[in-house]
Amino acid sequence: MTSTTRDLAERFRPEIVALRRALHQVPEYDLDLPKTQALVLEALVGLDLEITLGKELSSVTAVLRGTAPTDGVRPVVLLRGDMDALPVTERTDVPFKSQHAGMMHACGHDLHVAGLFGAVKILHAMRDQLAGDVVFMFQPGEETSGGAPIMIREGVLEAAGRRADYAYGLHVGSAGQPFGMWSSKPGSFMAAADQLHVRVVGAGTHGSTPYRGKDPIPVACELVTALQTMITRQFDVFDPVVLTVGRIAGGTKENIIPDDAFFDATVRTFSEQTRAKVQKASVQLVESIAAAHGLTAEVEYQIGYPVTVNNPDEYAFARDTIVDLFGADRFRERANPRCGAEDMSYVLNEVPGVYLNLSACATADPEAAADNHSPLANFDDAVVPDGSALLAELAVRRLALG
Repeated sequence: MTSTTRDLAERFRPEIVALRRALHQVPEYDLDLPKTQALVLEALVGLDLEITLGKELSSVTAVLRGTAPTDGVRPVVLLRGDMDALPVTERTDVPFKSQHAGMMHACGHDLHVAGLFGAVKILHAMRDQLAGDVVFMFQPGEETSGGAPIMIREGVLEAAGRRADYAYGLHVGSAGQPFGMWSSKPGSFMAAADQLHVRVVGAGTHGSTPYRGKDPIPVACELVTALQTMITRQFDVFDPVVLTVGRIAGGTKENIIPDDAFFDATVRTFSEQTRAKVQKASVQLVESIAAAHGLTAEVEYQIGYPVTVNNPDEYAFARDTIVDLFGADRFRERANPRCGAEDMSYVLNEVPGVYLNLSACATADPEAAADNHSPLANFDDAVVPDGSALLAELAVRRLALG
């Protein structure tokens, strides 16, 4: 009897879980992940793969050639898992907790790597059924520098010798959904994330004689509130914008008016049209209000990750595959996009595909559980083979469809 992807996921469960726990103990940050890369390469030893390492980052790209006959051009599916950790001091009590001080896999990327490895194992065992090729994208730098566009620049989309036709990935969560629940939505699924950096330039003087200077602090405060008014008055509530000022600074002592004041904001949007509009409007507002008070403002609007957009057809394909594989009670369609951002967006801008969420919540009450990025975030790796099975199943079915 031919083994299914779920059968094979169960067969490889010990290896998948062991890799996750080994990775969890050596979390690494940003683009340079030598220990993580070494563990991935060690896990792939003995498999019939074409492996390429990144030049600007510690990525691993592996290509598996299917051996089933095809009548024409062989399709290519890309499966992606991010590998980097966060500068968080772990406070869980798991026996395999981080051994790197001040670093933790607090966003579950260790589960992503292990899940992608499991998909490699499954598809390698089924390669005689694959009517095409599969690219496995082990990617650093999702949390920081954006490893995805670097890997795209280094050729990951063409790693199989022709451009990938479809792309799939998943992200685990430690809270908010019951264990084992899949979720996603068509269209805009996750936000674009940009940054607004402002320096209000005035002229310092004694605090008792503000008229002899140009006080930047009340202007900076006015700008913070004016930006919120801008959002509610100039933007459609059904194409939302989230603008949060997370840092504001200025001055050294209560009786000294400083020369300048600073604030930084994150800006989240869900369409490229609104993203472009808020960039223009926010810069104009900041410069104009500062000028109205006789001051100047230096404004940097830094473009970050774009909107993560799920192709509607690939979303329906993935949803139906999940229901077939795990049952309808294991899938929920999200009513609204998520405000988090993700550099899988760069891949999905180039290749039709879908990004999915999978709950790895380790407690009975998902609403009370510590969320991703918390030092108490606890991910139940019992769900990782399900992630492996789905990634593999998506590749098998999509290659069969051509």
